[in-house]
Amino acid sequence: MVKLSLHLEEAMEKPVLAADVSRKFSKLLREVREGKSYVVTSHGRAVARIVPAEKDIGVARAAGAALLKRLGVRASGYNRSLEPG
Repeated sequence: MVKLSLHLEEAMEKPVLAADVSRKFSKLLREVREGKSYVVTSHGRAVARIVPAEKDIGVARAAGAALLKRLGVRASGYNRSLEPG
């Protein structure tokens, strides 16, 4: 069930050329705020994703935890008000 929902989510991502991202960034950002997602392609290969922040909150938390670990700070000792959302 989870794999199916991930595939459906990926299917909803619209491809956009890296050059177009540069030219149309403001427009893309507005659309991402509205919930749309994009896969950035360069030379026919996917190189990045632009997704709403809420969609990848688990990734953001994992990245934050990894950073805190590298800095030697325990997660319980940092200010959670800095987290998105």
